[in-house]
Amino acid sequence: TNSSDLSPSFFILASIPGLEAAHFWMAMLLCFMYVVAVTGNCAVLFIVKTEPSLHAPMYFFLCMLAAIDLALSTSTVPRVLSFYWFDTREISFGACLVQMFLIHTLSAIESTVLLAMAVDRYVAICHPLRHAAILTNAATAKIGLVAMARGVVFFLPLPLLLLPLPFCDSRLLSHSFCLHQDVMNLACANTTANVVYGLTAILLVMGLDAILICLSYILILKAVLRLASWKERLKVFSTCVAHICVVLAFYVPLIGLSVVHRFGKGLAPLVHVTMGNIYILVPAVLNPIIYGVRTKQIQRRILNLMHIHNN
Repeated sequence: TNSSDLSPSFFILASIPGLEAAHFWMAMLLCFMYVVAVTGNCAVLFIVKTEPSLHAPMYFFLCMLAAIDLALSTSTVPRVLSFYWFDTREISFGACLVQMFLIHTLSAIESTVLLAMAVDRYVAICHPLRHAAILTNAATAKIGLVAMARGVVFFLPLPLLLLPLPFCDSRLLSHSFCLHQDVMNLACANTTANVVYGLTAILLVMGLDAILICLSYILILKAVLRLASWKERLKVFSTCVAHICVVLAFYVPLIGLSVVHRFGKGLAPLVHVTMGNIYILVPAVLNPIIYGVRTKQIQRRILNLMHIHNN
C-alpha cells in the first residue's frame, strides 16, 4: 500500500524517456520561441502605446492579449528551461499551486478578451454608427477588469480544493509545468469535487466564450452576406481574419490538451509534454505575428522603427 502525505513537499516535472540527451536542444527551441513571444508582445504594447491612431478599443484588447501572453509564458517557460538545462525536475507544492492558478486564470482572462474582441467586431460591422458610443475607452477598461475578476473568481478555488487532499508516493507529473487535472490525478482520495468544479469552471468560461464567439460570427456572416457585392463582403469580413486566427491559435491547443488529458492516458509522454508546450507558447508566439501581418498600422509603425534604427 502506498503511503500518503497530506502536504507533499514537491512534485516531479515530466521528462521524455529516451530523449534526455536532446533536452539541451529542446530547451534551445523553447528559448527561441519564448524570446520571439516576449519580443513580439512587447513590440505590440510599445507600438500601441506610442501610436495615437491605435488608441482604440480593438488595439487596447490586443494589448490585453499581449500582456496576458507575456504573463502566461513567463510563469512557465523559465521554469521549464531550468528543468531542461539544469535538470531541476522538482517543483515545490506551493510553487506548483501558484503556477497552476496563474495558468488557468490567465487562460480564462484571455478567453474573455477574445470574446470581447468578437463583440467589438460584431458591433463594428453590424452597428457601425453605434460602435464609438458603445465601445468607449472607459467601457474597454471595465471589460478588462471584468475579465480579470472572472478568471480569478472561477479558478482560484482549483488550488484551494487541492490543499486538503492526501497525495500518494507518486509525485511524477505528465507535463513540464503544473495543471489542475495533472496534479489532481496524483491524489489518494476521492476527487469528485475537483473534477466537477474544474469541468464546470471550464464550461462556464472557455466553453461559454467559444459558443458566444461562434454566435457573434454567425451574426457577422449574416450581416456581411446582405452586402451587395462580393468585393464589399470580402473587404468587410477581412477585418475579422486576424481575430479568427487568434481564436483558433488559442482554442485548438486548449481542446487538444483537454482531449489528451481525457483520453490520452495510454499515449507516449512525448505527446503530453509537446501538447502542453504548444498550449503555453504557440498563442504567445503567433498572436503578435498575426496582428503584425494583418494590421497595416502596426506594419507601418514597425517599418518606421526599423528605418529609424537602420539610419
